[in-house]
Amino acid sequence: MEFILSLFPAGFTWFLLGMAIITSFFKPKFGLLGLGVCALAALYQSHLELIGILYGVAGLIVAAYGAKAKGVKRLICHVIVVVWALALVLHLAPGFNNLQVLDQVQSGANSSTYTLYLNLDKPLIFFALLLLVPNLLGRAKAMTQMQVRTLAALFVSVFLLAFLLGLIQYELSLPNWWLVFAFSNLLLTCVAEEALFRGYIQNLLTRRFNPVIGVGIASVLFGLAHFAGGPVFMLVASLAGLLYGLTYYWSGRLSYAVAVHFAFNLGHLTFFTYPLLASS
Repeated sequence: MEFILSLFPAGFTWFLLGMAIITSFFKPKFGLLGLGVCALAALYQSHLELIGILYGVAGLIVAAYGAKAKGVKRLICHVIVVVWALALVLHLAPGFNNLQVLDQVQSGANSSTYTLYLNLDKPLIFFALLLLVPNLLGRAKAMTQMQVRTLAALFVSVFLLAFLLGLIQYELSLPNWWLVFAFSNLLLTCVAEEALFRGYIQNLLTRRFNPVIGVGIASVLFGLAHFAGGPVFMLVASLAGLLYGLTYYWSGRLSYAVAVHFAFNLGHLTFFTYPLLASS
């Protein structure tokens, strides 16, 4: 808790952002209003520059227009939003001054070093996709016992594969920064990634082709997005993507995929070397 308190007042902007994201799952319009308040706070605290606001607003406007557009105009809007989002993911968009809160720390003696930034750019993807894809959050569907068991088996299998491939090993630890990790990972990372890979890509491909192609391609793309970890890590990430993709498809709710994604990452931090084994 002391570590969390030490992040204020600099971290107040992200507190507002987190509240806006949570609100969006219940009242999307109020979530966008909260995002506006967050932007003003970020501008005041110099975490966001005017060009960053213009970049963000431009993407949101195109997304909102794209939801109503037809034909070629709709396609162009989707392409623009995807390119806009990629720039945010890669932190190439101008005007965003993300806050570094962890620098080369270790969760345990055998863990590789870890650096964490509270991002302002990447979370914008969630808000844009909410505008572009009105059914992004989905509608709940009842899952069968077999589906739940399959997800549980996959959950364990991802850890097992990572262990067998030498990426991680058992290491029980809960560092003093776990709360800020949980906040950032759940609201700033998992929500944005699940919105992009499951709510947008998987949903789009499933509607255009079929669930196998939708879940499969979205899972592979999710793995490829983790290229920084190397080919073995991408393989494990693809399997994790399958876990999240099936969760989204079977449950019908983006929030379920976010919850499973976050549970996996928190379990990784708590019970294994994080993010990787120091020697891997």
